Formats: sequence, C-alpha cells, structure tokens
Amino acid sequence: MPTAIAVTSADLVLPAPDRHTPGAAVLRPPGEADLEGALAETSALLERHGHLVAVVPPWLPPATVRRLHTVRAILETDRIALLDVDLPPLGTAVLVRQLRQLTVTDFSPGVIASAARLLSHYVHAGALLGTVAKLDRVPVGLKAHARSWSPSARFAVLAHPTPHLARLAPAGSAGAGAGAELPPGPGFATHLTFARGSLSSDWVTAELAPAWQVQGVMENPLPADSAAWWATPKLVEFAAAIPDLSVLYQLVASVRREECRWCGFELIGDRCGFCAAPLAAPPPEAPARTGTRSRSRT
Repeated sequence: MPTAIAVTSADLVLPAPDRHTPGAAVLRPPGEADLEGALAETSALLERHGHLVAVVPPWLPPATVRRLHTVRAILETDRIALLDVDLPPLGTAVLVRQLRQLTVTDFSPGVIASAARLLSHYVHAGALLGTVAKLDRVPVGLKAHARSWSPSARFAVLAHPTPHLARLAPAGSAGAGAGAELPPGPGFATHLTFARGSLSSDWVTAELAPAWQVQGVMENPLPADSAAWWATPKLVEFAAAIPDLSVLYQLVASVRREECRWCGFELIGDRCGFCAAPLAAPPPEAPARTGTRSRSRT
C-alpha cells in the first residue's frame, strides 16, 4: 500500500482528481478520541501503509499538536512524519491533494515527505475579502484599514507565495475590478480551486481565473478554519496549483536526492521530512576563549 497522507480535518481532503489518487486519513483531535484510541488508529495506519505523513498546519490548537507528537513518541517509531505547512486552509488542502497524488508513484516515503516544502512554493493561495480590518497575515496599510468599514468594500489578497493586497471597485459599479492591480499569478499551468464564504461574488471565476489563464476551475466547500485564518467570514478563498501528476513527478524528480544523515530516509531539499534534521551538519562551534592574564617579564 502507498504511504498514508493524514490530516486533522476532513475538509482538508479535496475530491481526488482521478480514480488512482487515494484519499487521506483523518486523525481525530483530542476532543473526539482519547490517547488510547489515537494510538490504535495510528498503529493501524502504520501496519497497513508502512509510513504516515501527517500535515500539521499552524492554526491547529496546541492540544492537537501535542497529541500528534505524543503519539509518535509513545509508538517510538521513525515512520511518522509531521510536516509543518504554512499555507492558508484551502492552499493546504490543495497541497495535501498533490501529496496524495505522489503516493502512487515510485517515490520513497522520505522523498514524498520532503516534497511538501518544494511543492508549497508553487501554490498561489489567496482570497477575495470583504474586509481587511483584522487581517494580520499580509501587510495592510492604513488606507485599506479605513476602507474596510465600507459595506461594499472588496479586497483581492494573495498570501502565498508573495503577499499582495489590492482594493477592488465595489461590485456592480462601473468598471468594477478595472484598474485594480490583480494579484500576480503563476507563470505555469495550474487549476484553480475556490470556496465561498458569506461573500457573494463571482470575481474569482469571472476575472481572476481568466487573468491567471488557469486550465480549469473547481469549487469546493470552504474549510472550517478559513474564516479565522482570513479574519472574516466575508470571503471567497482560492488556490491555484499544478494539477497534473506527470508534471509534479518531473518537478520532484528533478531535485537531487540525498540520504538523511540522522535517520537514513531519502530526502530532497535541505531538510528531512521525517526527523526534520538539516541536510548539512551544523558548523562546529568555535572553541571558547579563556581569559588569560599576560604576565610581564621582569
């Protein structure tokens, strides 16, 4: 069986793009399963798949993160990778789908785990927001804060890979969207995934998708953590990413593979996905200088 990809919420598991892409395991949080149940659940996944790669986004409650590390420690196994992924919720779900796609290839578990950092650089994640008054994920100027109080305000925000914020003309106004600087799009073929909050707008499909020249558009339910991440429920979240497995495979395969000096797993990039050890050993510390008092000759 292929390496298991795991998440902590079912809404991070997007529909498979084809019949070959497996699903993802959903690890229950402490409020839904006790430690004994979590150990049994994880042990069963390891027995069936051999290795487990779990995505750990930064918005998880501390209790959930502690549970993941506790389970790995009690099981005393090096076959569980806990990946810190710093993307918005929908962008995280898109990355999880790409990792699921890679599990059907001949890549080793170590390469799949370390590929997450590489692939995240190619995810363009943002949102159309009705207000940026409380947004702290990207730089927001004073004018944007002030304009957020208008009920017709709309902002195009890109959080990753490069922060960008632009105010759009109110919906329904003459030249709505015209003159606004759209978020910079990817320079490669992508599909666009979007999810609606309480903001009613077709801007993502009518304006952003054509401007980014995406090859396809798919709508999915909004992840439960999106409103908190973007600091408003008035949003339409979007993420553009590489959809084709063949392109993903070539991208990962083009990176030189190394062996982790600590746990022995294969890796790409500069850090092991399983033990988080850097590829290169840290430079040795310079010997401490001891203060000596010179003696003058008499």
